[in-house]
Amino acid sequence: MKTTIDIPELAMEEAMKFTGAKTKREAVVGAVEDFNRRHRLAALAKRLHGSMPNFMTQADLKIMRQSRKWGAAK
Repeated sequence: MKTTIDIPELAMEEAMKFTGAKTKREAVVGAVEDFNRRHRLAALAKRLHGSMPNFMTQADLKIMRQSRKWGAAK
């Protein structure tokens, strides 16, 4: 889809720097895809909120992070 938009130069430069994009198009597409992904994840989290109350406690998560089985640093 072709469209014309006015993007502030500094914002575009930063987007290209942070994303590693080589073109303005690549930076914009990457930013839009990231925006959409974040909103899909937020919607999923909202739908799942409270649906698995016993899934994992903070203590379970700490043990998992420290466990060599899960790739913890030595």
